[in-house]
Amino acid sequence: MHPGISAEELVRQEDSEHYLRIAISEAIEDTLANENTRYCLGSVLNHVLMHQTVVGLEAKKQFEMLDAYPDLAIGCIGGGSNFAGFSFPFMMDKLQGKKNTEFIACESKAVPHTTRGVYTYDFGDTAETTPLAKMLTLGHKYACPPIHAGGLRYHGMAPLISYLINKKYMRSVAYTQSEIFEAAEILARTEGLIPAPETAHAIKCAIDEALACKKTGEAKVIAFNSSGHGLLDLSAYEMFLAGKLKEFEPAKIEVPKYVK
Repeated sequence: MHPGISAEELVRQEDSEHYLRIAISEAIEDTLANENTRYCLGSVLNHVLMHQTVVGLEAKKQFEMLDAYPDLAIGCIGGGSNFAGFSFPFMMDKLQGKKNTEFIACESKAVPHTTRGVYTYDFGDTAETTPLAKMLTLGHKYACPPIHAGGLRYHGMAPLISYLINKKYMRSVAYTQSEIFEAAEILARTEGLIPAPETAHAIKCAIDEALACKKTGEAKVIAFNSSGHGLLDLSAYEMFLAGKLKEFEPAKIEVPKYVK
């Protein structure tokens, strides 16, 4: 592992061959080899999702101050903690029958773990050192393409998010790099904010949903999680504006089943 560098930063560059699943294996290996080292996972596992809900709880309080409530809750998904942290406090109301919010998880077409993945047991890392977890997955050997949204380059989805998508409490959508950077440019030009490529997936979805409402005349409160800035991704924007972005989408996906 690279000291002081997050897994997301390891995979940020387009030509990087690092993957989140490999970073997890390396972190566990380093932890087991050093008695004074402790490993704290930042995504995927259910307890991490619950820790992240401080974001959604704060958002919920802000909506209370506005005397409003979201009809749509949108966020990007890599391992799942980002979207879970934002959406779960609202999902609680839906599960209790108090609200009927629609939840949309946004991923890359290059790593379509929830839109094309298999709901089965899989390892969370390449070296198969983690316990098996039931998730929507492309398989822990899936070679995630070098997209600019490094935080979305993970083969599987958190068990709780996977369960909610499988049971239709949430739905997921997937986008190409060109689509999400087009949406990011719109936000940058209208609001003066440069979003991260990961966040741009949620922005793309929010724009699409707003345009759909404009077409039908429906009035909806749309909330999306603006999860990161793109100041470290200006080279990706440069490639987009120059028309040099590469698109990736797997033709065939085969997921081995470890538990029948």
